[in-house]
Amino acid sequence: MQSFVYNGQSARVIFGSGTLAQLPAEVDRLGLKRVLVLATPPQAEDAENLSALLGARSVGVYSQATMHTPVDVTEDAMRVVADKNVDGLIAVGGGSTTGLAKAIALRTDLPQIVAPTTYAGSEMTPILGETKDGQKVTQSSPKILPEVVIYDVDLTLTLPVGMSGTSGMNAIAHAVEALYAKERNPVVSLMALEAIRALARSLPLIHDDPADRDARADALYGAWLSGICLGSVGMALHHKLCHTLGGSFDLPHAETHTVVLPHALAYNAPAIPEVIEKLRDVLGHQDPAAALFELAGRIGAPRSLREIGMPEHGVEVATERALANPYWNPQPLEHDGIRALIARAYAGEAPAI
Repeated sequence: MQSFVYNGQSARVIFGSGTLAQLPAEVDRLGLKRVLVLATPPQAEDAENLSALLGARSVGVYSQATMHTPVDVTEDAMRVVADKNVDGLIAVGGGSTTGLAKAIALRTDLPQIVAPTTYAGSEMTPILGETKDGQKVTQSSPKILPEVVIYDVDLTLTLPVGMSGTSGMNAIAHAVEALYAKERNPVVSLMALEAIRALARSLPLIHDDPADRDARADALYGAWLSGICLGSVGMALHHKLCHTLGGSFDLPHAETHTVVLPHALAYNAPAIPEVIEKLRDVLGHQDPAAALFELAGRIGAPRSLREIGMPEHGVEVATERALANPYWNPQPLEHDGIRALIARAYAGEAPAI
């Protein structure tokens, strides 16, 4: 018998095609009168369109959301929130925009409505990672969890193939680590396996035909489940390494997860035989770590930290920082093993136990 504790996250989810049209009704349902629409600079036009859709309910757009949620950007956005007397937040975009909405909500407890355009999954979590002075710090609070998430498959149809792949691999990482998390439980494990299955089958199809609506829906479904997993249980070595690498070297978030995932799974494999057996079934491969490495190659995603901008001396820096603050992991954290893991990921070598 497995003993466990399950905490369900409370969020309203609207999933389908054309669902963004329901945004004004959701704003009204929450009783919001002065919402601020958030985006990154490349998605400013999308944000302006949403602002126009909302009419008088919107006080405008803030389109400076940035990767890794830098505190200085949040502080700048907070001034806009105060100046315009904002009573709610609309985030359209990927993890960077969602992160900014969460950071503002943590400080103000303003309600959030998120419309994801990638497969990041962070919209389903009460977790926020903020960066300051090259260090990324993660925290959790009920204030961080968005009140409403509108999944509209149409928003993902223009997501570039490369970003689709790495974003999807990032989502898979959430689900993989949920399977061996300290707080794992049967409900989350079911969702995690379903998420991995959906993403692993849909990402190659999207790579081959970005307009494949069924594959896009499958990937978004998997991302939603992965996000629930991420928000329901703690993470371990993989996410710790990615936060360390991203914060230390300003590496792209999804690409970092894509590169590190096979290596982190291989490192932990000896301590999680039951998880490995389940992953063999889901991925159809005797070596799940190798399967994930091959999946990244199949969809044309980067497979080395070097090609996404990490300097060679970063292997030593990341090793020391990853071990600086103890955290739970199924496999004991050993300096030489972690260094070897990061070195293989830097070079783009195949994962090894």
